[in-house]
Amino acid sequence: GAALVATTGLAGAQEVRGLRAGDFMVGFGAVGVLPTNGGSVGVIGGRPEATNSASPLLDFTYFVTPNFSANLIAATTRHDIRVRNSALGDVSLGHVWALPPTLTVQYHPMPASRFSPYVGLGLNATWFYGHGGSRAGAVNRVRVQPSVGVAPSIGFNYEISPNWVANLDLKWVLMQPDVSVNSGTIRARADINPFVLGATLRYRF
Repeated sequence: GAALVATTGLAGAQEVRGLRAGDFMVGFGAVGVLPTNGGSVGVIGGRPEATNSASPLLDFTYFVTPNFSANLIAATTRHDIRVRNSALGDVSLGHVWALPPTLTVQYHPMPASRFSPYVGLGLNATWFYGHGGSRAGAVNRVRVQPSVGVAPSIGFNYEISPNWVANLDLKWVLMQPDVSVNSGTIRARADINPFVLGATLRYRF
C-alpha cells in the first residue's frame, strides 16, 4: 500500500513538465482594455475619456531561462472617445482604433509548479488609426498621436498538459497620448492608462 502511494505520488509529480529554457509558446484568447481615463483639454476644458473595449488576442512567449521569459502581445481594439464636462458640455469625438503591442520581461519564481505566477515589466507603444464615427457638429477632424510607456504586469500560467498552458495576465499600461481636434484648434492630453486583462490558451512547442 505504501509503495503504491509512493509510486502514484511520483507519477503525479512527473506529470508536471514545468517551464524550461527554450520553451516557445503561442497563445490565442481575448483581451479587455479598460481605460482609467483622465487628462486635460485646452480652450474648452473638461476631461477626455475613452470607452472600454475587447478583442481577440494573440501572444508569443519565449523562455530564456526557466525563470525569465519575454512576452509579446498583439491585439487591436476600438474605442469611442469624447470630452466630458467641457465648456460646451459633453463633446463626442467619434471613435478610434488602438494598436498597442507590448513587449514584457517576466520573472517566474516557481517554474517547476503547475500553477506558476509571475511579475513583469514591459514597454508599450500604441498607434491610433481609423479615426471616424459620429462626432459633435463642430468637430471635423480628430487625431490621437502615438504613445510610448511602461507596462507593469502580474499573471500566472497553469499547465494543463505538457503542451497546453492556460494564462491569465493583468497589465497597467501608462498610455498618455496627445490629441488634436480640428487641426490643432483644440489640444488635449488623454491619460488613458488602461488596465489590460488578457486570457489565453497557449501551445508550447
